Amino acid sequence: MRRSRRSQEASPSSRATVPRPLREADFSQVDSVFTDVDGTLTTGHKLRSQTIRALESLSEAGLRVVLVSGRPAGWGEAWARTLPVDGVIVENGGLFFVRDTKGALRRVYAEAPSERAANRKRLRSEVLRVLRQVPGARLSSDSVYTEVDLAIDYNEEARLGDAAAGRIESLLRARGVTAVRSSVHVNCWIGRFDKLSMSRRFARVAWGELLTPKDGCSVYAGDSFNDAPMFEAFSLSVGVANVRGVLDRIDAPPAFITRAAEGRGFEELARAILAQRGHRPALQE
Repeated sequence: MRRSRRSQEASPSSRATVPRPLREADFSQVDSVFTDVDGTLTTGHKLRSQTIRALESLSEAGLRVVLVSGRPAGWGEAWARTLPVDGVIVENGGLFFVRDTKGALRRVYAEAPSERAANRKRLRSEVLRVLRQVPGARLSSDSVYTEVDLAIDYNEEARLGDAAAGRIESLLRARGVTAVRSSVHVNCWIGRFDKLSMSRRFARVAWGELLTPKDGCSVYAGDSFNDAPMFEAFSLSVGVANVRGVLDRIDAPPAFITRAAEGRGFEELARAILAQRGHRPALQE
């Protein structure tokens, strides 16, 4: 591999950009796959065995796989210990998990401890202020497992709808908090990091390489608003089919799109990568 935020409202140019079919993508040089989890690997909020097999097939073929999620550190540690992946970036870039040369699991934060503590204290205060202003708004049930960011549930156990989610984002941003939607939560944090900046740092720390997303050696797969920086950065950015639901509102759309939605879309992507890399995966359509 040759490694060397805008507002949530989409620009007119991005709205006019239509992702191309997956069959038009050139995956022949790909050696690493970065992927979102919720709505990209999951199907109906569950991980199908076929999707886990797709991760295994990529790993067995020598490709490096990194999960990039808004989910909490607690989830990330469990994924890093149990799934066939090379690393896990969580809390929208707040920290990542990677194994060192001795196989021990290591966590790396985007911010120093003192900065993290100060930002966390202020973040909690700002989020609680906003929760009081939006009827029905509440922290996600898994926020207790976070270390850096917090998440407000709008589409997992709560059903607040897009208008309320948009109001939550606007109120938080007015208070100087970064806020962006995944398919289930409004994730919010204070700090200069996101999925893309931490993916670059992950590549340096884990592989000793510079991540050059335009070189055709890396793929990013996602499905929602908080994937926009990755969609824009990677020439091989892929949206699973359910991304169509936000294409008219997302900052930057993916370059390509699968036929299938959610985890089945990722399985479709894995088959395409493996086929172009000369492997015959035992992955059923």
